[in-house]
Amino acid sequence: MPITPSDPVALAAELIRAPSVTPRDAGCQEILIRRLETLGFTVWRLTFGVVENFYARLGDSGTHFCFAGHTDVVPPGDPARWECDPFAGEVRHGRLIGRGAADMKGGLAAMVTAVERLLVKRPDFPRHHSLSFLITGDEEAEAVDGTVKVLEWMHAKGERPDYCLVGEPTSIKTLGDCYKVGRRGSCNGVLRIHGRQGHVAHPHLADNPIHRAMPPLARLTTLRFDAGNDAFPPSSLQMTGLLAGEGANNVIPGQLTLQFNIRFSPESTPASLEAAIRAELDATELPLGYDLEMTVSGLPFLTESGLLGSRIDQAVREILDTVPMPSTSGGTSDARFISRHCPQTLELGLVGKTIHKVDESVPVADLERLTEVYQRLVELVCLQH
Repeated sequence: MPITPSDPVALAAELIRAPSVTPRDAGCQEILIRRLETLGFTVWRLTFGVVENFYARLGDSGTHFCFAGHTDVVPPGDPARWECDPFAGEVRHGRLIGRGAADMKGGLAAMVTAVERLLVKRPDFPRHHSLSFLITGDEEAEAVDGTVKVLEWMHAKGERPDYCLVGEPTSIKTLGDCYKVGRRGSCNGVLRIHGRQGHVAHPHLADNPIHRAMPPLARLTTLRFDAGNDAFPPSSLQMTGLLAGEGANNVIPGQLTLQFNIRFSPESTPASLEAAIRAELDATELPLGYDLEMTVSGLPFLTESGLLGSRIDQAVREILDTVPMPSTSGGTSDARFISRHCPQTLELGLVGKTIHKVDESVPVADLERLTEVYQRLVELVCLQH
């Protein structure tokens, strides 16, 4: 059957209309699977817990290029605050609006359309090279039953791509101006400073944890964990939640709870971060003590320079007339897992200014241009290896 390439805007809109708020897929992955099966891909549906994922492959020889991404999206919030229904996938004023338009259903549409166009142009491609898709529904949530589990399955099956492109929205101001060569690590922490509840009129019979907490918390905001390095900025702690009080203005609380996150460079480890925080706390008089819990949601990684990076640079220059800048800034992504399985893993995608916001959107012109970049990238990596 002849291949009829999709319009990336129409495909992105169709994906948006499947309200795949994590971890519910709402039929979003089936839209992609149908198109890939039409192209001849073999698809494995991989469900772990309540999370739907899939892996698809075309070809079994030559250079193996993998596209990776996620179909799940964050909740839209109050739909009344949106210019239009967040799951309608409408185009207004030259922009496709909807939850997931930039993060990352637009990128997924560009990937699939790029492969369709490549196979129209080079129908013999699967006889000489291999393409695959690693798609998860658990990137915006716990990231436990998604890419991590799929990678375990791939390892058991001997599926190991030579190159992987994650289509996260990496661009900052204009399409193609930035791509990710690594990411900082991420640690979440919960600190509980204990006090003794009492009446505000009798503070000598109580121990106020808010007062006790002020000096160490102030120092934590300026704590220098490391100096970073040439590829990563210094590690940084940000407080994300603070809770104390019993709901009455005449009661000294018995406990203060702080939530925080640390984005850290390879110059620190989770153990060294925790040790530094405990040193600050131990230097403060806390008669009733404290509890500290820290969990790691991702370790830092850096993809060494290689063919994929040089080909991204070439494709972006050719198609967009832009010089892309490598970066390790921003949040975490599933590339932190994939890079352990495929050392040549990089990220390139749409502009991310509106992700997770009301009226998330992407210029329709960018969807077409990103499709061209992705197609050219595969050609440069596989056909000019």
